Amino acid sequence: MKKSTKKHYRVCHLCEATCGLEIIHDGEEIISIKGDKKDPLSRGFFCPKALSLKDIQNDPDRLKHPVLRKGDQWEKISWEKAFDITVSQIFKTREQYGKDSIGIYMGNPCVHNYGMMTHPGHFLSLLKTKNRYSATSVDQLPHHLIGMWMFGHQMLVPIPDIDRSDYFLMLGANPVASNGSLWTVPDVKKRIKEFKNRGGKLVTVDPRYSETGQLADEHLFIRPGTDAAFLSAILNTMFAEKLDHPDHLSPYLEGWEAVKAKMVTFTAEKAASVTGIEADTIRRIAREIAGSKNGICYGRMGISVQTYGTVCQWLVQLINIATGSLDKPGGVLFTKPAFDTIGDGQRNAGRLGARHSRVSGLPDFSGELPVVAMAEEILTPGEGQIKAMIIAAANPVLTVPNGRQLEKGLESLDFMVCIDPYINETTRFADLILPPTFALEHDHFDIVFNVFAARNCAGFNQPLFPKAKGAMHDWEIFTELGKRTAAKLDVKPRPNLSPKQFIDLGLQIGPYSEKAGYPEPISISFLEKSQRRVDFGPLEPSLPDRLLTKDKKIQCAPELLMADLERVESDLLSQTPTDQLLLIGRRHLFSANSWLHNYDRLVKGKNRCLLFIHPDDAATLKLKEEQLVKVTSRVGEVEVAVSITDEVMKGIVSLPHGWGHNRKGTRLSIAEKHPGVSVNDLTDEKLFDPLSGNGALNEVPVTIVAI
Repeated sequence: MKKSTKKHYRVCHLCEATCGLEIIHDGEEIISIKGDKKDPLSRGFFCPKALSLKDIQNDPDRLKHPVLRKGDQWEKISWEKAFDITVSQIFKTREQYGKDSIGIYMGNPCVHNYGMMTHPGHFLSLLKTKNRYSATSVDQLPHHLIGMWMFGHQMLVPIPDIDRSDYFLMLGANPVASNGSLWTVPDVKKRIKEFKNRGGKLVTVDPRYSETGQLADEHLFIRPGTDAAFLSAILNTMFAEKLDHPDHLSPYLEGWEAVKAKMVTFTAEKAASVTGIEADTIRRIAREIAGSKNGICYGRMGISVQTYGTVCQWLVQLINIATGSLDKPGGVLFTKPAFDTIGDGQRNAGRLGARHSRVSGLPDFSGELPVVAMAEEILTPGEGQIKAMIIAAANPVLTVPNGRQLEKGLESLDFMVCIDPYINETTRFADLILPPTFALEHDHFDIVFNVFAARNCAGFNQPLFPKAKGAMHDWEIFTELGKRTAAKLDVKPRPNLSPKQFIDLGLQIGPYSEKAGYPEPISISFLEKSQRRVDFGPLEPSLPDRLLTKDKKIQCAPELLMADLERVESDLLSQTPTDQLLLIGRRHLFSANSWLHNYDRLVKGKNRCLLFIHPDDAATLKLKEEQLVKVTSRVGEVEVAVSITDEVMKGIVSLPHGWGHNRKGTRLSIAEKHPGVSVNDLTDEKLFDPLSGNGALNEVPVTIVAI
């Protein structure tokens, strides 16, 4: 290594795995990026996305100053002018149409940049609009509802302890491609191999034989949207055969007998008729997980983004209770993060249905309406119609159901401002774009992903490069917008703390603080000196102390969930299988949502945006490999080449998420050369889980014809 080169340790912020990295650089030139072998969580692992950090930093398409629309062109303007225009236009709309005429959408990348977690709240709360949306309701909303109803807080999500487990039943998840989801588990492929070498058994349940399924001991194909029948039949078998043993959990269970009584009618035979999984197989899986020493039941996107998503996540946790695996090493446990977003649970515990959307009457969750309602709230005239939008770190045209409908809505707005570094498929409709600095130019602390990590740890990342002259961090943008909005409303602005100061205050009252009696108290200063992530050890049992329900008990039978089982019984279990093709999504290791397609190393090679179809279905439709087909749903159509594979079950087709870079007006020079098609031109905003409002992206009826 040259004398001028330096080593920089940080975590990658591009996906939930948060892999530890060692970056060697010479001034502002990155020489190499590799995994940090001493990182206690990722253990030297890193995926190809981390290498693109250099590409993003140097991307000529990345905006570095505010731009204002002038017809079809964009004009560089000062930050002062940009803030003046933003606040002026927002208040002009607000005064003309009312406070609910302002819509807000916060994208998934917000949780990857801690400034986007600590600072938008003040500005956005001053606007007092009920039209707030985020990626949560096309992703993990059912998890948060279960955390709130069963354990007392929306962030109390049990985490699989794969490093000490001996049985793993995994539904609708592909962590080998995703690096874990609501489960920060880098190096998962190696962890699965270590798990199997200890004698563990992995069973995957999915309509697709995914990269994770290919590592499993057993894979079960399941009809999309029928997981609730499978999971309830697992419980039915356990109760009927007296296999359930909550053990240490028994003193903390409320409503357990009511659950047992409710499951009597959900037999394996009934589940077999709709899932496609034989009744004997369902009963065998129930016996296996009940008989395991340290078993895990875990379900992710595939069982969340469906019409029974919330019930599915509830049934998953009931299985973990029935096997005694909740709050047990080798089972599923709650984390103990250094910066504890849960705390005493007095704030942000969660609430459902305090407000409802104007057009369809869908319930909000913790102040956010379901995103399936957003386009109709823009397009439907009347009091409360959205006339202006604030969109941050998001590309909903490609990531929410019926993206073409949303395009029409965005095009009709009186004003839109985006906090984003790119002119993408969504921001091209903006009047003004405010670009923040990139991750390597600011410090960082993982607020959210430490809550979901497979091991308790924490680290603080220093910036690798100074921000450019005149550039602004995301938190600085929101701070300024908050100040100006507060002045307009003649209210006191929030104290001007940096994210770093905010986190330091939180660490001082966290579980590893002097206040908590920790022998070596944690602070930002301590983490800065450590450079690398600090290890606090494996997940530990924490009940009943961690429970935040009023009676300090696990609420096993929440009223709304018990009632929704009636829908499972009357609608799902009465279904008659048809020949209707159903569309599901797909994840790839090189992708994360829609925004990592503008970097050559992540898109070069074979076309990944292909429609997977089973050989039998291809034969029926007389299709050949890579033949172009037209795929049509209720809301739209796309033309895409097929890949004939037994990786998907018969009757199922699969398109990857995040493509569709063929819209006019974008400035994504590499992505435009690899456009693909958007699966969300087919997904249907009328398909959702009625209990939560979460979008159902994985059971979309489609027809296919050859072109």
